[in-house]
Amino acid sequence: MATCTPQKFSTLQTKFINKSPLIPKTTTLLSLSSSKPTFSLLSLTTTTSAVKCAVTPSPAPETRRRPEYIPYKIADPTYVRIFDTTLRDGEQSPGAAMTPVQKLEIARQLASLGVDIIEAGFPASSKADLEAVKSIAMEVGNAVDEEGYVPVICGLSRCNKADIEAAWEAVKYARRPRIHTFIATSEIHMEHKLNKSKEEVVEIARSMVSYARSLGCDDVEFSPEDAGR
Repeated sequence: MATCTPQKFSTLQTKFINKSPLIPKTTTLLSLSSSKPTFSLLSLTTTTSAVKCAVTPSPAPETRRRPEYIPYKIADPTYVRIFDTTLRDGEQSPGAAMTPVQKLEIARQLASLGVDIIEAGFPASSKADLEAVKSIAMEVGNAVDEEGYVPVICGLSRCNKADIEAAWEAVKYARRPRIHTFIATSEIHMEHKLNKSKEEVVEIARSMVSYARSLGCDDVEFSPEDAGR
């Protein structure tokens, strides 16, 4: 039996002696093209048979390129954009607090994985977190690779001017900065936490997104907190 491995051989030929008087003296030609093998038998006047395996290499798979990053739009509808919040929501888990140095190192690793958006922290929560997000924006947010990839660096904020200003101060040094602002939208939160009507909450959201844009941030994300309740 002859075994043909496409990665190692373009042509494999094996000969053996046919000594049985019951087996016709023939040559068996086996051609493999893609996944459909074909066989042909040729009469011989000799006492040998040959098995030949010819492999047609499959074309190399087309390399898929990451679509250009455009805020609010994905040019390729089959592309999945990855938003990673390890450094913000993940850090809020009990026992998961990180130092600025640790956050920067994790941001580097996330960028090496090709993550599209890195939510680097909640700058208004503390001066230390603002500085950590800023350092990520300045280093990781400017590390453009040979294909033009650089991650979006995102900062979280509540829907108020002080939070939004802190987020912008932290992320504005990145090539692709983003502000992610949120406000509660469930009935129970609007009534008991915010003491606001639906109309008031909608107006706050609208005006704060507009304020974030007015600071110079072209990429603003809004999340309705607790919306599914």
